[in-house]
Amino acid sequence: MKFDFKGLLKNKKNEKKKPQTSTEKFIAWVKTIIWAIVVVMIINGLALASFVVPTGSMENTVMTGDFLFVNKFIYGPTTPQVIPFFNIPLPFYKFPAPKDPAKGDVIVFIFPGYRDEVKSNEFQYYLKRCVATVGDTIQIINNILYINGKRSPIPPNAIIDSSNYEDPSDKFRTFPPGLGFTRNNYGPLVVPKKGDVIHLNQDNYRQWATFISREGHNVDNTGTAITIDGKVVTDYTVERNYCFGMGDNRDHSLDSRYWGFIPYNNVVGTPMIVYWSWDTNLSMSHFFDKLSSIRFNRIAKIIR
Repeated sequence: MKFDFKGLLKNKKNEKKKPQTSTEKFIAWVKTIIWAIVVVMIINGLALASFVVPTGSMENTVMTGDFLFVNKFIYGPTTPQVIPFFNIPLPFYKFPAPKDPAKGDVIVFIFPGYRDEVKSNEFQYYLKRCVATVGDTIQIINNILYINGKRSPIPPNAIIDSSNYEDPSDKFRTFPPGLGFTRNNYGPLVVPKKGDVIHLNQDNYRQWATFISREGHNVDNTGTAITIDGKVVTDYTVERNYCFGMGDNRDHSLDSRYWGFIPYNNVVGTPMIVYWSWDTNLSMSHFFDKLSSIRFNRIAKIIR
């Protein structure tokens, strides 16, 4: 009689690998979940991500409740930026980008914070259309957008409010602070690029203080002198490239007009296609109402 020692050893090895106790089964389950999260984080950072549209600022190009696949490779893949399901931000590295944002691109980006915030209190992705890039001069006159003195074309599915109503308090809320711009009459304002030199004085300190702080510096004004990182200065050299984002539903959009320039480094991707769409304001407790809200005409729609 011959014994299959090789097969016996193999079976014994498999038996050892298979969890036997409840504790071992739980540990194996946890390991599986952790590996799944790691794989999702890597794919999410390097190539493809899912994004849910939370507001109507880009209607009718994208709608509230659209679920989008986002191409994250095009503007430079990154290491994982956030822990999935927990929305906990991580330090990340961005690899060289195949291309920079261009005028007309719909972009997904990390929200830089409200106008007077150095950093957003919460990690969030925003979706807007890039309307101007480094060195461009943006101006809005009576709700008409001009880039470098030329009228900018309206996106095909954009919504323009014919009432042209403007909140008088806008001039106290827009970016940069102190210039009195409004939603419908904005600029002219030049989008900064790396290497630009900003001349600082008491009159424009408030306009640039948060911008410089977002680039990682401590800015102060003693009343007689402006200091950056403790050194008295009269100039500041811009360290990053920027673009300017606006919603296609521009009369009902909080965008760069209200919170400022978007660093290229914050731009993480562009939406490609709608893979699902329904009313995200309805809870799952109203399951049948939620099912009836599915927009089948949106599914498989290409975003441009």
